[in-house]
Amino acid sequence: MIHLVAQASNPIIRWEYIIDEWDQIQAALIEHLELTVYSVALGLVVSAGLSAIALRYRWTTAPINGFTAFLYTIPSVALFGILVPYFGLSRITAVLPLAAYTLLILVTNIVAGFNSVSPAVREAANGMGMTPASRIIRVELPLAMPYIVAGLRVAVVSTVGLVTVAAIIGQGGLGRLILDGLRRTFWTPMTIGATLSIVVALALDGLIVIGGWRLTPWARRTRGVA
Repeated sequence: MIHLVAQASNPIIRWEYIIDEWDQIQAALIEHLELTVYSVALGLVVSAGLSAIALRYRWTTAPINGFTAFLYTIPSVALFGILVPYFGLSRITAVLPLAAYTLLILVTNIVAGFNSVSPAVREAANGMGMTPASRIIRVELPLAMPYIVAGLRVAVVSTVGLVTVAAIIGQGGLGRLILDGLRRTFWTPMTIGATLSIVVALALDGLIVIGGWRLTPWARRTRGVA
């Protein structure tokens, strides 16, 4: 009986909370999106540079993979803690670790994508008089795009989940709602934070899929023929 009374007084969703705290929920959602986009964008830029080095100097592939794998194994809470003394409870402290966790996924997929390009295709592009830069942008990058998009999808979805952990330094977006609910044993903000995190992950993944389809129309035609 006591359990039923407690459950009735603390429902999964309390609609008046959503109405009263809508501004807070909206702010948390926007912050979550911003942290995700900034982190993945930074990770993509760094990964592109590391991948270029790995593809140009093959002997660096193993050290780069080892370094990115090492970063990936560091617990997020520990990495946030290491950076707090230097950057405080700031957005930089949140974005740097989140970007670091995308490197292993993105570098692996970018390198795999460019390695999948047939040598015959490169020779044909060279035979057409393309410069190395033009060949990479106009020929190799489009052919590697399916691999890159696949890696980007994994990186974005995992980052959406990791952003919630950044609530421990006050930068967690929807994670702050979850943490607030845990501290107060109040299910409504926990439910809202978790649900919106799932929605954000699915929405961003869907956008990337649509973008990948638009960037690789030949892949759609190939699948359609098959």
